[in-house]
Amino acid sequence: MATDQTGPLTPQPGIMTIAPYVPGEHGLAGHNRVIVLSANENPLGPGDAARKAYVAAAGALERYPEGSARALREAIAKAEGLEADRIVCGAGSDELLTMLGQCYAGVGDEVVYSAHGFTMYPIIARSVGARPVAAPEIDLTADVEALLAAVTPRTKIIYIANPNNPTGTYLPMRALQDFRNRLRDDILLVLDAAYVEYVTASDYGNPADLVRQHENVVMCRTFSKIHGLAAVRLGWCYGPKAVIEVLNRVRGPFNVNGAAQAAGVAAILDKAHQDRSRAHNAHWLPWLTAEVRKLGLEVPSSQGNFILVRFPKEPGRDAAAAIEHLNAHGIIPRRMAGYGLPDSLRITIGLEEDNQAVAAALREFMGQA
Repeated sequence: MATDQTGPLTPQPGIMTIAPYVPGEHGLAGHNRVIVLSANENPLGPGDAARKAYVAAAGALERYPEGSARALREAIAKAEGLEADRIVCGAGSDELLTMLGQCYAGVGDEVVYSAHGFTMYPIIARSVGARPVAAPEIDLTADVEALLAAVTPRTKIIYIANPNNPTGTYLPMRALQDFRNRLRDDILLVLDAAYVEYVTASDYGNPADLVRQHENVVMCRTFSKIHGLAAVRLGWCYGPKAVIEVLNRVRGPFNVNGAAQAAGVAAILDKAHQDRSRAHNAHWLPWLTAEVRKLGLEVPSSQGNFILVRFPKEPGRDAAAAIEHLNAHGIIPRRMAGYGLPDSLRITIGLEEDNQAVAAALREFMGQA
């Protein structure tokens, strides 16, 4: 989407080719109550400890936050078994993914990602003047061979969401290790592990192990999903000390607000809430997957807190008709055309009544009510 920019001010190369990121919808006209399943938010919300910490922070709004988020980094390190000095916190993992792009790619460079990966990756590439390169997938799963084939002398960064959003598919640790071993040392490998807490696959492994083993691997994480803190914008990354030093040179001096830091400390240490959220998803993810598959619709096995539902191309039974039907029932899933999947909708795992409502609405849509 190229747009001419005339006048005395000219943006940097690539900026005007960006199609702005479109977030999930949260409202429907004519509905007093809607079931929002468009943004992969935790249906249980944040834990009580995080809520109380956030409210308590209101007593010191006149104070600047601690610039390095030291208490939060130490809490993350304690909870995850990591080193605090190799952690950087940001205003959501989006900020950190973007900073990595700004620091390690530029005009004339290339940024590689999996074809149906998070749409922020090509946006980040274009924002720094680099060329985004989408590697084909196999069965809606990142393909190591295709990713390697996409690498050229100009490649600077490779983003891999694992598990992937919006497909829910993943690469096992052995595949990632093999991929890294065949990758040049001067290419930054960014593992976007936003949904790692929901993973149940035994061969997934720990992305932090790959970071420890290599000087060009970074892992990004978020508080927006299992911790239920999407509104406060909070994320973190773990990486080699050299990369962490670079990020600390360019991030804003107070890029994580004080209330977010306080809520994050409480959330990362609240294992009980994480366990409740994980257990809820472990029950309802396979339930909703099975119910939708009974209707003859394709649903890839997901390791996230959402499912991708693929609809036939037949008019009246396609994804466009399905979202219209779901909206009429007050249900908001996520459109997937922007991810190159116009035949699909992504549906977050909600509360019990939400999941039941989705299954009932889809049964009606498919004429199986």
